[in-house]
Amino acid sequence: MAELYSADEIKPLFKGLPEWQQDAYSQFANMIADEGNTYPCVPGRMGFLSGHLRYGFTCDPRTPAAAKDMAELLSQYGPVSRNTGQYASLVVICETPDDLKNNTTVDQYQSLFWEMLNRVSTLDEASWPEHISTDPHEATWEFCFGGEPYFCFCATPAHELRASRHFPYLMFAFQPRWVFESINDNTPLGRKMKTLIRKRLAAYDAVPAHPSLMWYGQQDNLEWKQYFLPDDEQTPSKCPFLRMKQAIGKLTK
Repeated sequence: MAELYSADEIKPLFKGLPEWQQDAYSQFANMIADEGNTYPCVPGRMGFLSGHLRYGFTCDPRTPAAAKDMAELLSQYGPVSRNTGQYASLVVICETPDDLKNNTTVDQYQSLFWEMLNRVSTLDEASWPEHISTDPHEATWEFCFGGEPYFCFCATPAHELRASRHFPYLMFAFQPRWVFESINDNTPLGRKMKTLIRKRLAAYDAVPAHPSLMWYGQQDNLEWKQYFLPDDEQTPSKCPFLRMKQAIGKLTK
């Protein structure tokens, strides 16, 4: 069973973890805590420094077992997320063998990202929250698991220009929607944080902020478009998330 960790729980277990997990966690910690090149996601950085983040690992994301690992982590995380701190997030790092790391493009990682979310969703036994739209092309839609809505984030080894989306391993982050109740486009803190994040992105990335990058509560904002941002400004014309189609398919079989 995939294990959920806090930073304090990882420390005494660190040397007993597989080498790739040791390396992945160390690389993440060094990236997000770097004071010389400040990571642009303010809530994520604050969450790390405050010990609010939780961590988990999956096997090779191309395997069916990886979706099971991620579903187990989300199942463990949902019930405790509100007790972890104001800047809560679940960081899931996937085992990324050399053949995947060295031979996979950003576009291919994007397909793998959505495939993983779709596979994980089929393992979700909870009903979709009534207050969250089931249509990704509506502003209130968000990925949900265990009855909890999450903003999802993906970073890959293939990203080069958009450094804020680069990581040596395929990485997912799940930020509970409740985190944004006080930091969205309708709050002074949210607007201030948005300005700061934009400023940091301009310094961190080699390309301008992606046009799909908005803030929850903004007019015309679609959350799914921000989950996976490529190095260029492209966005799929339709959301690749298939939960409702899958549900209908089960009913008709």
